[in-house]
Amino acid sequence: MFLTVALFRKGIPGKQWIGKYRRPRQVTWQMKRNVIERLEIEAENEYWLSRPYMSAEQERGHSAERRMINWTNLKAAKAANFPEHRYVADHLGHLNISKKWSVS
Repeated sequence: MFLTVALFRKGIPGKQWIGKYRRPRQVTWQMKRNVIERLEIEAENEYWLSRPYMSAEQERGHSAERRMINWTNLKAAKAANFPEHRYVADHLGHLNISKKWSVS
């Protein structure tokens, strides 16, 4: 296919950037630079991830106190928004005006 294009100087059929017989993209110096930058960033990330800040013994349970404080604060905040208790006697108190049936 590409030999035919080179010999007859015709275009690539259909869309030239997609498909099975697509035109290959040229690799520019910007593409090479971007790939090198990404590889350097990845290498630095691997370096820092390979050296942990705390050991496994230090890490176990190190944030339990902070998490407990956050949990109690969250429970208190939810309890502050909770409405007061309502009782049926208070709700139906207006019906208790006179008790004529119990006087006799």
